[in-house]
Amino acid sequence: MYRKKVIIMGAAGRDFHNFNVYFRDNPFYEVVAFTAAQIPGLSGRIYPPELSGEKYPSGIPIYSEEMLTELIKKYNVDLVVLSYSDLTHEEVMHKASEVLAAGADFMLLGPKSTMLESDVPVIGVTAVRTGAGKSTVTRRLASILKKHNVKFNIVRHPMPYSRLLRYRVQKFSSFEDLERYGCTIEEREEYEPHLEIGNTVYAGVDYREVLREASRNVDVILWDGGNNDFPFFKPSILITIADALRPNQEISTYPGEVNVRMANVVVINKVDSVSQENVKIIEENIKKINKNALIIKASSKLYLSDPKAITGKKVLVVEDGPTVTHGGMSYSIGLIAARIYNAGEVIDPRDYAVGSIKEVYQTYKHLGPVLPAMGYSREQIKELQETINNIDCDLVILGTPIDLGRLINLKKPYIKVRYELEEVSKPDLEDVLRLYGILKS
Repeated sequence: MYRKKVIIMGAAGRDFHNFNVYFRDNPFYEVVAFTAAQIPGLSGRIYPPELSGEKYPSGIPIYSEEMLTELIKKYNVDLVVLSYSDLTHEEVMHKASEVLAAGADFMLLGPKSTMLESDVPVIGVTAVRTGAGKSTVTRRLASILKKHNVKFNIVRHPMPYSRLLRYRVQKFSSFEDLERYGCTIEEREEYEPHLEIGNTVYAGVDYREVLREASRNVDVILWDGGNNDFPFFKPSILITIADALRPNQEISTYPGEVNVRMANVVVINKVDSVSQENVKIIEENIKKINKNALIIKASSKLYLSDPKAITGKKVLVVEDGPTVTHGGMSYSIGLIAARIYNAGEVIDPRDYAVGSIKEVYQTYKHLGPVLPAMGYSREQIKELQETINNIDCDLVILGTPIDLGRLINLKKPYIKVRYELEEVSKPDLEDVLRLYGILKS
């Protein structure tokens, strides 16, 4: 029997999951390659045979997405499957057009084909775009569950950027686990805030195994999504976060619009930072495509250890990397804090950037006067450190969720800035958990 030749387009996350649950044991397909985008340093690796299964004794090669047309012709590919997130609808169709023009079919795998069934209830947290505030919602939900003595584990969308075999199942319950798994800055940005408040987080590559481990001795699983991807587990409640700073993203991004259409609840976040016109646009968009979704309005409250330290100072702003790169924002929380607390000068870091950090500015030309906290490899972390220490400033404002001073040698004083979610409308998230039976009345 002829097996259709397949390429999976990915970014080290959804692509591996789609392979594991749909293609690995499927007798009708042969996956000949993955391609990698968004995340530097992924191409040139192999998805190992220990994970790819007996049909792939040599594993599966991973190439740069720039080679896609060439690979389609080289392997006589029948089907290309887009398996990553945080794209505009227009970008998706440009990729589809490239695939079709090269002679292959183009495919998107949906929730029915990729979501795993859980024996315990799953609260899914997703978004319309990276940087909308998923993590603040997840932390808020975790605090509610703790208050009501509901046992839970958090499962995080995958970020397997280094040794894949070590990533089959990961459990993070202490800061030592971050070192044990050799986590990148991007991984730490997701795990550290949970560890600081005593939450346990699971992640990995094989999410059947992750689900099995995370389900032990708990009442609920809290899915903490990545980018604007939909969950890998079938949710009992799906909560989607919309960003009031970026109206219309909820109807113009993939799979952000999918998340809004599926949502039981849509949280419009950052309503305190915009005009009501923005909020109205988002509300109308939600109602057009999902009239049954419950809408909650929320604000993201800014917290700093010492706000007065910023006033009048010459500052460097370091922001969360994914939010200001493929998330499409030119700046984030760090620059907002610099402006609110009247920094004397915000230094544009691009003239001081070295190595791959300099390349980031060439790739993401929309960036404002901020430094993305890029650290997908040890080399890149060193380049980030060198870039920061190259800059003559009075203070570094860390808009990334982690304490960079734990990871790199910062030769400047620094302060951390963080957001926490506060609902400003009723019903709120606690009411929602009670409505869906997660909390007992």
